[in-house]
Amino acid sequence: MKKLIIGNFKMNTKPSEFKNYAMTFATKTKNSKNDIVICPPYTHLGVAKEFFAGTKIAYGAQNICEEPKGSFTGEVGADMIKDLGATYVIIGHSERRAKFKESDKLINKKIKTALACGLKVILCVGENLQTRNAKQACQFIRKQIDDDLKGIYENELDSVIVAYEPIWAIGTGHVANKRDIAKMAQTIRDEIEHQFSKKAASAITVVYGGSVNISNYKNLLTTEGLDGALMGGACLDVDNFAIIAKENY
Repeated sequence: MKKLIIGNFKMNTKPSEFKNYAMTFATKTKNSKNDIVICPPYTHLGVAKEFFAGTKIAYGAQNICEEPKGSFTGEVGADMIKDLGATYVIIGHSERRAKFKESDKLINKKIKTALACGLKVILCVGENLQTRNAKQACQFIRKQIDDDLKGIYENELDSVIVAYEPIWAIGTGHVANKRDIAKMAQTIRDEIEHQFSKKAASAITVVYGGSVNISNYKNLLTTEGLDGALMGGACLDVDNFAIIAKENY
């Protein structure tokens, strides 16, 4: 079954280093049947446009400004990355929420800005260890979904991917088990059904992010209700990431 495989480079590699990576990755994944998205730093998008042209590899940014344009020094607008051929953007990553204090209200505005520009949104949601231990994870995720997608029209959900990334698992080597991931994927779909419709819940793309790597990807990506994976550190190894992206699930 075809999966959506997303690589989030975070703030790693220089544009000069990414050139060789992009060329190698495009060659190694030439016959992949999966949908592949690479999200490098802003500075790499021109390189992505050059080396992914003519391939099935899509690419996007890791963030955007909530405003379409104006006096916002240091920010990057949705139309700017769209002009470079990007078709995706990650919004609400746990690192943005924690380190840059991005609220659900701000994330909701960014999503609306991205969708209005014609970008596909990879919305990240996830709980911390304290919330998990308090057995409030499902309630927490449902509220995030509710707040982040407030005011979004159902037909716009065709351009929204929900990435469940438990904060306690990101970069720690700890991974949620298949039962927990399946339960959270269902929780996400239940909330989509509550907000929109059963049809929308069935159609929404749900991926998992949280220490996915070459050792565990086969097990994780066969989880019921899961449509793919969002990977951070694991995507930096071009050989291993190409193997994951080419896998026939």
